[in-house]
Amino acid sequence: MVSLNRAVALAMAEGPAAGLALLEGLGERLGDHHRLHAVRAHLLEEAGDPASAATAYRAAAAGTRNIREQQYLALRAARLAGVRGQGGW
Repeated sequence: MVSLNRAVALAMAEGPAAGLALLEGLGERLGDHHRLHAVRAHLLEEAGDPASAATAYRAAAAGTRNIREQQYLALRAARLAGVRGQGGW
């Protein structure tokens, strides 16, 4: 989890691409952890890739048992799908 926080901090300092690059190697260590998907989704959204971000938000929602967290992540995915459907990003 410390590495996830580091990726977020790096993205804040150097941009989402830097954070996403740091996430690449974490999949091997964290596996299919929902927080990895959630951080990836956020950084993809920041990078301007709403389709990939929505997919990652859905994966994060599917990976958590916390109902509130599922709802939040699913709402983020749906919001991105709505933006794409309205001629946004």
